[in-house]
Parts: sequence; structure tokens; C-alpha cells
Amino acid sequence: MRILQLISLLLEYPTEALLTAKADARQLVAESPLSEAQQQGLLDFIEQRFSGDLMDWQSDYDGLFERGRSLSLLLFEHLHGESRDRGQAMVDLMNQYKSAGLQIDVRELPDHLPLYLEFLSTQGDENAALGLAEVAHILSVLLCRLEQRNCNYQVLFSALLELSGVDVELDSVREQLKNEQRDDTKEALDKVWEEEMVTFGPGSEQDGCGSSHKPSEKQRRDHHVPLQWTDASQAPGNTVRSGVAS
Repeated sequence: MRILQLISLLLEYPTEALLTAKADARQLVAESPLSEAQQQGLLDFIEQRFSGDLMDWQSDYDGLFERGRSLSLLLFEHLHGESRDRGQAMVDLMNQYKSAGLQIDVRELPDHLPLYLEFLSTQGDENAALGLAEVAHILSVLLCRLEQRNCNYQVLFSALLELSGVDVELDSVREQLKNEQRDDTKEALDKVWEEEMVTFGPGSEQDGCGSSHKPSEKQRRDHHVPLQWTDASQAPGNTVRSGVAS
């Protein structure tokens, strides 16, 4: 599912190289199985972001995804926080990637959403939809938090939810999040940095998600790997804490 490759790139830190691919990005949207409304949302996102100042886009990206935990693109952040369960979940997910033939050629946390989407894009449409369904509850929380900030990144998550085929009760998620305190304020960030940060491997916190992670040529495309997420059939965001939904 090539549209997942595009959304993966759009969720990475924006670069000059990405801006040169505007025409290709628009073409991938037009060829995608998304509804007309979702396609238009993605096209509007591409037009606005690609036509603006790159440094402004980079600053906005940092403010959204690198400041605080509520919009973290690390999926297990929203399931386990900094508990010890997160470390084991990382190991299990990496083993599941390997069982499907995935080779990660950069130091990368396996639960980083762009990497996960890159992986799903190689697994065939049906398996990709299943993989998205398994994290639909997380995607819905991120979507609603971006809505609260009136941020157009929300269209990327809306598209992912449509591709998952899961009918999410977004009004319920919005209700749960309406009184949530933002964790990207100076006071909230100071409190976070007082705590000891958990890492997974040397230099992991310093490694951004570059566009160099690609599946190997031998990666199996017909093998669905059931990942250890919470039950996506449950109401999304059943428990919401400041910066963490599970």
C-alpha cells in the first residue's frame, strides 16, 4: 500500500529533499484507495506544508512531536509509558519484525510510527489494514489531540484510520480528552525532565527517524505479523492520563 509510504514520510522530520517530491506525493494520493474527502485533506496538507517555509515547518514539527509525550510518535509510549513493560514490548516487536523478514538498517526504535507504516506498506493491502486496525485506538487519540490544537497533521491520522477499516467512535475519545492538561508547556516539560528517561539501546534518544529505513528485498509480503497491541476492538483511549493513553 504505497500511500502508507507517503504518510510515513510526511510523519518524518521535514527536509529539503521531501519538498522536491511534491508532484510524486500528489500522485500517490490520487492513486490511493482513500475516499475523495480524505484525498482532498491530504492534498491540502501537502499544498500548505510544501509551499510554506521549511524552517517554520521544522519548528512546528518539533513543537508537536518532540515536546511532551501526548503526541509522541512512539506507539508504546501511549501503551506503557516508561514502565518496564515497554522494554519487553520493544524486544517482542523487534522479534516479530525479524520473523517477517524486516531488516532495519539504521538504529531505530521499532515502535516509531513512520517505521511501522513503512513496514506495513510492504505487507499487502489486507495485512496493512490489519496492522493499522491493531493501533487504531492509538491513532484515534493522536488524531483528537491534534484536533484540539487545530493542527492539520490530523488529516494524516484520519487517513490512517480510514485505511484501517475500524469504525472509531471519535466523539467518545474527544469527550475523554476534553479536560486533559497539555504536557508541552514549560512547567510540564520541566517536570518531565526531572524524571529519569528510559532508553532502549545506545544513542536511541538521539536517533531520529530518517527515510533510510527500508525493508530488504527478501522481506516477505504475504506474512501478517500480529503485534502485541491492546485490543483494538475496545473503546479507544479507555484510560487517558496526562500525556499517555492506553
